[in-house]
Amino acid sequence: MVFLSLVASHSQLDLETVAQISASADGLAAASVNGSAAINGAVVLATCNRFEVYADVSHVDDATDHLVNALAESTSLSPDFLARHLTSLEGEPVIEHLFSVGAGLDSAVVGEREIAGQVRRALTQAQTEKTTTSNLNRLFQNATRAAKDVGSNTDLGTQGKSVVSVALDLAEELMSGDRDWSEQDVVLFGTGSYAGATMALLKERGVKRVSVYSHSGRASDFTAKRGGFPLSDELLPQALREADVIVGCSGGGHQISRAELETLRVKNHPLIAIDMALTHDFDPTLVELADAELITLESVRMAAPTEQAMAVHAASRIVKKATTEFATAQREREADFAIVALRQHTKAVLDQEIAKVRAQHGCTAAAEEVEMAMRRMVRQLLHVPTVRARELAGEGRTDEYVSALETLYGLELSEPQVSPLAEVPPVRSTASPVASCPVTEESKSA
Repeated sequence: MVFLSLVASHSQLDLETVAQISASADGLAAASVNGSAAINGAVVLATCNRFEVYADVSHVDDATDHLVNALAESTSLSPDFLARHLTSLEGEPVIEHLFSVGAGLDSAVVGEREIAGQVRRALTQAQTEKTTTSNLNRLFQNATRAAKDVGSNTDLGTQGKSVVSVALDLAEELMSGDRDWSEQDVVLFGTGSYAGATMALLKERGVKRVSVYSHSGRASDFTAKRGGFPLSDELLPQALREADVIVGCSGGGHQISRAELETLRVKNHPLIAIDMALTHDFDPTLVELADAELITLESVRMAAPTEQAMAVHAASRIVKKATTEFATAQREREADFAIVALRQHTKAVLDQEIAKVRAQHGCTAAAEEVEMAMRRMVRQLLHVPTVRARELAGEGRTDEYVSALETLYGLELSEPQVSPLAEVPPVRSTASPVASCPVTEESKSA
């Protein structure tokens, strides 16, 4: 088992390209698991400014080629372009990267809060689609745990701002006159997680009038739970005419055009448009309209505040420690199949010897005492080899341990192609099962 990750984020590519790749997220994990023998499981993490796929693979090169080609088929990007621009990680760097992402250390806004929830939801989606493995489950669960530790034990947890909060800060700076949020008419597009986070932050800032529009017709359900006024297709034009702020969080492919707004808007009525959607809810040329200001994810990235160096340093130390501990635990699990094989071999030999004792002495007290003594001795003999197996595995030396077992005991071992402990490899043995003795009053008294 090897962890593999392909990463496209705001730090490597422009957001338009990230959006194009992110649009192919649906079905990629299932198609990869079902379409390649090299990929045991996959989890896709797609957010507003990153697209990442995490895979549990048995052959890195084959898995990488398959993932790149699958992405190329679902986008207009060539395999060569993707191979050059996607960051490929393998092994322990995958662990550290995901833990850093979950803690908000790799975000456009360092310490942002939303990403931890997105990491959890990515795993939940993979579990629903049955594309994950026990190794990927542990990886994502530990990433969530590391994010909680960063939030609880560093100032980053309290200082960290979200992408949405930075966008609203920018909007506040652009508001004309002495008007504050309580006087703004806001139209919110979308009903997903970002829309929910935006609604919560708008309420925190004192916004009293929020109208919600959804192309999918979910505005009524959304506002029933979170407040606001649902907009129908008929009511949307009037809401856009009167809005002071419009916020796009849908990314559903339905874009408000510049011409549409130019026709609807009242002259000299300032408009602030905040576009949080990768695929743009609002026409980018909207910025050319008189009395209009446009805030995009690129604007947020440029304006994201630099967090205190000490907080980032402390968070990085927590992530590094969590990475080391998890990587060590994973390596130790790699020795499980060898430990199980050694125990099976020893048990087979023990059962053979106990069978000889039974044949000679029957179910007597003496035979029982011999058996108990032999089992205690075997447990003691196995203790040190078991401890050393995990120690060597933690150091990345499992192959040395396996080689020693094959040399000393004549075992033929091969590492299973499934998650550790999910399946025990067969071990050649000529031992016969030990017949159990009937329980009698004599044996009880003995």
